[in-house]
Amino acid sequence: MAVYDYDVVVIGSGPAGEGAAMNAAKHGRRVAIIEEQEAVGGNCTHKGTIPSKALRHSVKQIIEFNTNPMFRDIGEPRWFSFSKVLNRAEKVMANQVMLRTNFYARNRVDVYFGSAQFKDQNTVLVKGTAKGDEELRAKNIVIATGSRPYCPPDIDFNHPRIYNSDTILKLSHTPRTMIIYGAGVIGCEYASIFSGLGVKVDLIDTRDRLLSFLDGEISDALSYHLRNTSVKIRHNEEYDSVIGDGHGVIMNLKSGKRIRADSFLWCNGRTGNTDKLNIEAAGLEANNRGQLEIDDHYRTKVESIYAVGDVIGWPSLASAALDQGRSAAADLVGADNFRYINEVPTGIYTIPEISSIGKTEEELTKECIPYEVGQAFFKDTARAQISSQPVGMLKILFHRETLAILGIHCFGDQASEIVHIGQAIMRQEGKANTLEYFVNTTFNYPTMAEAYRVAAIAGLNRISNL
Repeated sequence: MAVYDYDVVVIGSGPAGEGAAMNAAKHGRRVAIIEEQEAVGGNCTHKGTIPSKALRHSVKQIIEFNTNPMFRDIGEPRWFSFSKVLNRAEKVMANQVMLRTNFYARNRVDVYFGSAQFKDQNTVLVKGTAKGDEELRAKNIVIATGSRPYCPPDIDFNHPRIYNSDTILKLSHTPRTMIIYGAGVIGCEYASIFSGLGVKVDLIDTRDRLLSFLDGEISDALSYHLRNTSVKIRHNEEYDSVIGDGHGVIMNLKSGKRIRADSFLWCNGRTGNTDKLNIEAAGLEANNRGQLEIDDHYRTKVESIYAVGDVIGWPSLASAALDQGRSAAADLVGADNFRYINEVPTGIYTIPEISSIGKTEEELTKECIPYEVGQAFFKDTARAQISSQPVGMLKILFHRETLAILGIHCFGDQASEIVHIGQAIMRQEGKANTLEYFVNTTFNYPTMAEAYRVAAIAGLNRISNL
């Protein structure tokens, strides 16, 4: 068996692993990365973020074509199958793989395709590579293996009509009806995608409102627009059984309800990918969700081993995972630019999309912080009218006395882009992070960014009358 020595070995080539490998290589370390799949990119590229967002973009374009009166001069509304829309996503995935493969080659990071298992805290066995089994030794090891859908044992995921959020990408037809169990971020995103394709969706939520971590007004807006696209939302429900037959799937709920659909999509919970790593040989153990415990420098209880990305749990976002990987590498090489990632904007790619950063109204109320609200509704902005995207709003929460910005919440087209303007101002020091910045700054017109000025003026008008 061939044995190779490295400074750093990274397990997993998703955003977290890529961030760690690239940063360590930039600091002159000899780096190897191990990927279980046939191409780099991890689940983010092949099963999660990239395919689902590419799907969403295509569906959004279909909706725009079918609802814009101007396009009736071109032809009648069109129906598109899921498999046809998925072809576009596969092209994006291929481009991402090519891009990332080049990253590793250019930075001289050795890539091993195979499954990783610990032999001890400094040695990893890579099984099934092109050359057979190979052994990698390193001073530091970074675990960035990501997560996968949690699949309860009482549901038959081998049934051809029962899917999870990974296997749904193998769907070869477009069902007429679908049950989505789990109304978290992934469930809500897929509810938007399939309802946009004309599928009648039942969205089963185990809680009393959608995405309860969001500002209440934003959550309510999402519920309204999902229902407006014929999504049936059922709150406070839990499944009793899910049974697939030759005609579809029947779900029995504990409340006594019975729902039948052509297909079933499970989107309720994820598990860290640690069960095949033989982490016990390295002196590690995972919790009951397969996740690893780390300190505030991404170190596990074994000092030489780091863990980043979905395998450590919150926030389980590709954006945060990349920065976590970079920070872990900064710590292990002794660089002075380490930072713990704890201020992460949400990006929820429903139709319309949602993004936010900072406190919600509910949190500020509970903490007894004197705040006020400035709002701008997209239907009143010229750019939204021009682009025929009038749905949504920008909401700024600010301190009533200091005018410091406490939270930014955006619902509507390009929300995940718009939020970053507010994020940049929130991070400034002193008076530079107050509402007055938006009032005293000239924005291009017409733009969506102008909504910040509109919301800021509205907020100042609310406190000028007190």
